[in-house]
Amino acid sequence: MGSNGTFLDNEEAPTYAPSIPVPNVQELVRKDPLQVPQRYVREVEDRPKDTDTSYLSSVIPVIDLSLLFMGNNEELTKLDRACLEWGFFQVVNHGVAKQVSQKMKDAAAEFFELSLEEKNKYAMPSDDIQGYGHAYVVSEDQILDWSDALILLVHPSHYRKLKFWPNSPKGLQEIIEEYSNAIRKVATELFQSFSLIMEMDKEALLGLHKQLVQAYRVNYYPPCSKPDQVLGVSPHSDTSTITILMQEDDVCGLQIKHNNEWVPVNPIPDALVVNVGDVFE
Repeated sequence: MGSNGTFLDNEEAPTYAPSIPVPNVQELVRKDPLQVPQRYVREVEDRPKDTDTSYLSSVIPVIDLSLLFMGNNEELTKLDRACLEWGFFQVVNHGVAKQVSQKMKDAAAEFFELSLEEKNKYAMPSDDIQGYGHAYVVSEDQILDWSDALILLVHPSHYRKLKFWPNSPKGLQEIIEEYSNAIRKVATELFQSFSLIMEMDKEALLGLHKQLVQAYRVNYYPPCSKPDQVLGVSPHSDTSTITILMQEDDVCGLQIKHNNEWVPVNPIPDALVVNVGDVFE
């Protein structure tokens, strides 16, 4: 689940490159749990590596947002170093209420448990990124990610296409709104701190954006009978300013590249993971 800020001058909702329709992974697994179609199998050199870099997980920076909010210089220096050396950090004491995060996790899980027919009411069209399905599939030869997604533009509100906002489970729309607003506050406070570490006025980075465009994305990773041959999401950098990610507390799947090594991001209970995107880098 991400909150993405990007720079836009116009008032039109952004458009996206066409995406080729591909199978629903969750449905593939439901029909035949042992099947892994060739389109999902990675080349040997691109598969998850066995090298144990888990010891580096404890070195991934952890930033206390409450200290940043108070203007603590030591925490600002820590943030600066995290952005320069890692491009990733985890945020604690961020102010997003635990019950808000849990409601979001529960409702997202319920959505993916709906029938395919119900989920396909919100299917992503080929010329857009909003809705349920797969984005960024541009070639029949492309190796596919072992995941399905729900992607929505949340802010500014006139970018929303409500036909893609699920009515089921009951209350999901309101929960997305509540969670996104809470994440937006975290992003705003981070942007103010980013401005300070770049020796600009506190509001400078927010001002450069004109308006913050915020997208919501939730990924679903079905079980896989050959997990060593697939990837849930292909290696990438985010094109946004920042991404704010909520992980499952008991699942370690996210890895980040640091000094040419893939390092697992062990979830810290109630923490959020922040990814410095291409715009901010």
